[in-house]
Amino acid sequence: MSNFLSPPKPVKRNDTYFKDQFYKSKRLQVFIGIFLGYAAYYLVRKNFSLAMPYLIQMGFSKTDLGIAFSFNATAYGLSKFIMGGISDRSNARRFLPLGLILASIATILAGTSIGMYNVTVMAVFQFLIGWFGGMGWPPCGRVMTHWFSIKERGTKMAVWNLAHNVGGGLLGQVTKWGILFTISMGMTSLSWKVGMFWFPAGIAILIALISYVLIRDNPQSCGLPSIEEYKNDYPLNYSEESEKTLSTKEIFFKYVLNNKMLWIVAFANAFVYFIRYGVQDWAPTYLMETKGYTQEQVSNAYTYYELAAIPGTLLCGVVSDYIFKGKRAMTIIIFMIFVIISIFVYWKNPDNRVIDFIALISIGFFIYGPVMLIGVQALDLAPKNAAGTAAGLTGFFGYFIGTSLLANIIMGKVVDLFGWSASFEMLIGSGILAIILMAFTYKKEQSLNKEKV
Repeated sequence: MSNFLSPPKPVKRNDTYFKDQFYKSKRLQVFIGIFLGYAAYYLVRKNFSLAMPYLIQMGFSKTDLGIAFSFNATAYGLSKFIMGGISDRSNARRFLPLGLILASIATILAGTSIGMYNVTVMAVFQFLIGWFGGMGWPPCGRVMTHWFSIKERGTKMAVWNLAHNVGGGLLGQVTKWGILFTISMGMTSLSWKVGMFWFPAGIAILIALISYVLIRDNPQSCGLPSIEEYKNDYPLNYSEESEKTLSTKEIFFKYVLNNKMLWIVAFANAFVYFIRYGVQDWAPTYLMETKGYTQEQVSNAYTYYELAAIPGTLLCGVVSDYIFKGKRAMTIIIFMIFVIISIFVYWKNPDNRVIDFIALISIGFFIYGPVMLIGVQALDLAPKNAAGTAAGLTGFFGYFIGTSLLANIIMGKVVDLFGWSASFEMLIGSGILAIILMAFTYKKEQSLNKEKV
């Protein structure tokens, strides 16, 4: 591993220097850094989705665009798993901004005429964007496990997870601002390319620099004690070995690939992600093509879908921690039931835009809680120095199977061949399968909670 990405060495501890307030301020600083940084990743993740209606007007079919877009999710899933292993042995302060800057550069190039030359070229750029984008979650997971103890991690993760929605929600508005600015400069023909690709990428690069200033990899690199010592919160599997950097073999084979419960959660994640991106990625095309929405109305709907997840994710975290006492599976099952109901309303609503918006808001409100809780489960199921890889496995299933195969390739093909109704049937079926899989984890989860008491 290059010295540039190597984890920082512990600084000699000075107990006279260590103050409770200093530890708290550092935690807040680091949390803001990973929150802003990860939110910015979503300014350069799904730009292609907003551009698809314009690309269809240029003559590309939904099947072609779905295939090109699938490379984004495929690369993201692979990267989240592979780069997750690398991030477990890297400095999060450098790893996160590096991926964000590279993803932003790829997004700028994807928004040029060369980047839209044909489906193959678009697929290549979507692969690069997805691969670099996969460098965002793992270092954040690493930071969370080093700076926040296991008893507080569920709540803190719920708050941090809102970065998804802040970034995704801002993308619609940033796109609108970029388009209006470009038109005001007299460059109408370039307005949608600038607004959807260049403008968000420029903002993301700026935030990457801010994140580098704020993030610190672990407390020991700041001369502070481990979070377990600071909080007096030692999990059952904690030892001094937990602070050491694990080998690639130990991470993958000892703590991740042999974990049966993690595999079940990963498969459930695939169906949850299909719903998340099956609704989100195709909403602009569905609303403009079947219901006559304008670009501004689509941008607003896109934003509301993301922002609705903020209270929904927080509620999901509260329900999981305080009502079900850390039993993630039951919380996910309840939220997925409401997701299925919301999708049905969104599908069957004939021509009432108020109901469209309410249904989209409801889907966004309920779907992101399960997305967050599955990530928390992955972190809890492995040592903190293997957290990025464990989360990467569930992420790989979510993005490769759920997003790339189901939401992009298969859903695009199904809509072309059988129409939008068939795609909604797929979404509802996936919700049911996710509920069944999470039900299998419920009993095991109960036994794990008893062991921790």
